Amino acid sequence: NDSYSSTTTPLLFTYLLAFLSHLIPKTIACIFNHHLNSSAWKCGERSMNQTKTETMVNGSNSCSLKAVIDDPKLLHQKKTAIQLAGPSKFQVIADFDNTLTKFWVDGCRGQSSHGLLQQENPEYNAKRDELFNYYHPIEYDPQLPTDEKTKLMEEWWAKVHGLLIEGGLTYDAIRNSVSSALIAFREGVVELFEFLEANVICFSKPEKDIPVLIFSAGLADIIEEVLRQKLHRTFKNVKIVSNRMKFDQNGNLVSFTGKLIHSLNKNEHALDMAASLHEQLGEIDDQMIDTASLKKRTNVLLLGDHMGDLRMSDGLNYETRISVGFLNHNIENSIDNYRKGYDIVYLDDAPMTGVVKLVSELFSPGSD
Repeated sequence: NDSYSSTTTPLLFTYLLAFLSHLIPKTIACIFNHHLNSSAWKCGERSMNQTKTETMVNGSNSCSLKAVIDDPKLLHQKKTAIQLAGPSKFQVIADFDNTLTKFWVDGCRGQSSHGLLQQENPEYNAKRDELFNYYHPIEYDPQLPTDEKTKLMEEWWAKVHGLLIEGGLTYDAIRNSVSSALIAFREGVVELFEFLEANVICFSKPEKDIPVLIFSAGLADIIEEVLRQKLHRTFKNVKIVSNRMKFDQNGNLVSFTGKLIHSLNKNEHALDMAASLHEQLGEIDDQMIDTASLKKRTNVLLLGDHMGDLRMSDGLNYETRISVGFLNHNIENSIDNYRKGYDIVYLDDAPMTGVVKLVSELFSPGSD
């Protein structure tokens, strides 16, 4: 016994200490950030009851565990139509939060562009948290009629914007909030943007960049700062359609400009609010994307994570649309609606690599 206590016990203690030294910092960081902004995300491992959903093809099961295609024949027809029309008729419409960005980041619930924001006055953060806890379940309630839900979303967004002004938000607070935020882009987003920005080489004459419209119910100024800090580069073909702030000469928020955009009304009717990301980041943009040219691009790739995102193409008289949905959580209860609404559904916070493959098939040499 004396020998055990003098040798084995210290050895076990050493192993235990090493294990805890690896585990505790991440746990403390998650707990701290969770209390810092509980409305935006939850910390912890992914839900253990998330089901593996096999590909549904006309109601029958197929081989993939990560994607759902309800009608492969229709999808093939759409791809063929877009290929024949060429890149000059094509544009991409994408949601931002939980579509371009990850749902999970390092085992914790990723933050949204609204949720990451921390005002200097913590009282106003708490007030926004209270609104989130009340309205967020309403946003995802499948039983609530859309018209009624839309009114409540307008009410929620208006209250939040009022709190941001009343609480004295500054642009420095935005910059600092993004710097410390738990937010990350899906793998493949940069590759997607790069492909769409580059001239398409498979056609006889050079084509202009394929425009990307980022539609968001969040805040354009925050999205621009996230792109600046996380991607460290700009894309001249990217435009942001979102709620835009107006600051005074001292960097204090004084108002919002244009129409209020929430999760259920973000669509091409709001294009007059859009500004090129290249322009917003203070660089000269000699290839501005004008609204008239967008209207002529009648083939659309739509990317979203919410059933309401399917309405982002409202206002565009499109000919062919391929819709891709990211179903990140609550898969078992939501899969039926998503597979009926979207042409392709990626499950369980999937990367963007499937979308990169899709657009490369549409506009690369030798594509079928």
